Amino acid sequence: MATIDVRTLGEYIREQRESAEVSLRQLAKNAGVSNPYLSQVERGLKKPSAEILGQIASALRISAETLYVRAGLLEPRAGNAVVTEAIAADESLTERQRQVLLEIYAAFHSENSAQDTATEESTTPDPTTAGTTSAGASTPKKDQS
Repeated sequence: MATIDVRTLGEYIREQRESAEVSLRQLAKNAGVSNPYLSQVERGLKKPSAEILGQIASALRISAETLYVRAGLLEPRAGNAVVTEAIAADESLTERQRQVLLEIYAAFHSENSAQDTATEESTTPDPTTAGTTSAGASTPKKDQS
């Protein structure tokens, strides 16, 4: 796992707070943290725990997973980042609904990747055996008359 880049994480939290049009004081209150502590997190001076990140995410109505990935606590999910970020940011869904959609998307992505790999392996001719039998002789061609 990557180490936490607290400055980038703090900037992201600030951007999310500002786009939600929530004051620092209001977010701190809703997240159950002190105003000075949240200010230090946003400025990249404090490294928040996973629990605090979850509280901040809940107060911002964003996916906790999004903050965990930004903090380097989780690896990003497989698939198109635009799709996973859109699902994670959709405020019309509950946290559980977002998680289920992301899990389904990841499963489809994994399944398709596995099928692509299997298809490539089955359709790529082996140049060492193409046109020969197991004994090494050329394979006879059928008479098409």
